[in-house]
Amino acid sequence: MARIEALTGDEVAAEAMRQINPDVVAAYPITPQTEIVQNFSQFVADGKVDTEMIRVESEHSAMSACVGAASAGARAMTATSANGLALMWEILYIAASYRLPIVMSVVNRALSGPINIHCDHSDSMGARDSGWIQIYSENCQEIYDNLIQAVKIGENKKLLLPVMVCFDGFIISHGTERVELLEDEVVRKFIGEFKPDYPLLDVDHPLTYGPLDLFDYYFEHKRQQIEAIDKAPDIIEQVGRDYGRISGRTYGLLEEFNLEKSDLVIIVTGSTAGTAKATILELKEQGIDVGILKIRVFRPFPYQQIKEALKGKVAVAVMDRSASFGALGGPIFTEVRSALYEEDKKPLVVNYIYGLGGRETTVEHIKKVAHDLLNIKKTGKVENLVNYLGVRE
Repeated sequence: MARIEALTGDEVAAEAMRQINPDVVAAYPITPQTEIVQNFSQFVADGKVDTEMIRVESEHSAMSACVGAASAGARAMTATSANGLALMWEILYIAASYRLPIVMSVVNRALSGPINIHCDHSDSMGARDSGWIQIYSENCQEIYDNLIQAVKIGENKKLLLPVMVCFDGFIISHGTERVELLEDEVVRKFIGEFKPDYPLLDVDHPLTYGPLDLFDYYFEHKRQQIEAIDKAPDIIEQVGRDYGRISGRTYGLLEEFNLEKSDLVIIVTGSTAGTAKATILELKEQGIDVGILKIRVFRPFPYQQIKEALKGKVAVAVMDRSASFGALGGPIFTEVRSALYEEDKKPLVVNYIYGLGGRETTVEHIKKVAHDLLNIKKTGKVENLVNYLGVRE
């Protein structure tokens, strides 16, 4: 039986962590993530989990402690935002390179400067090449579901990779929604017990983590990482199907909304997908059909699935909640165009940078994107390849 509660995104992330009951949580507070570890700390204090809670002096130390714990054979979790994620940068790469299935909530927040505590995706998108799997959440329910699945995904023996579960700061981290929670035992049976093959504290089988690795073997180790994350799409989809059997909510790499009925598509990720879906339903009443393709998993990038989803489409608008300075458009836009490059017949693709620093993205903004797509279909050309949605001129 599902338990229904009204929870904020941060609260439901802490609740998922309570049910997962990790061996170690190392964390440092930062807005708008603080309430996750604050609430989880209360679970520790009340004896509701068996977790060793490590209160460190910085986010760099938080990830370092998680690396040490996971290397020793523990199931480790943490959470952060923005500048905290940036301070972890060095250790993000180490966690992925050591193949440690650490799970981390990333409550998306703009990176300084100027200092800003509100949402955009500059923090997690900046970490997109660190070797972590990245899963994005549209709402509070998905935060809960994604965190539970992330444990199962990262600990798969074919992967052994760390996973970021990303969700929009304040918009859903502090917004209260109806959430269906599974029973504790159902969650723990689903994720199972973490049984590492090569724990550092196995004194009968001594080994080394993090030796000097120069030109003689470094390249081969990076190739192993590449091959591991290339296996992730099938595993993510299988875990999504397995999770559907216990929850009634099945997940894939992408989510399609009204996609079969239209040759115009908006690609979006995070909470803005909800705004886009509501707008599309309103436009349908006016006789305007536009499809939504929501990217749930950004790393590994689901290029094959995107190519399939966009076959036969005329025009596509890619929405990016971050800028890639000096690049031709935002991170998602460049990935989508690259995925379509070798297609003989491909849609016209246009980019919209939006919502930086928490700038509100409204129904009217999505309507503008939809009408721009209609104009591209009518004229057969893109006037401005990269656009800035909702910015003051």
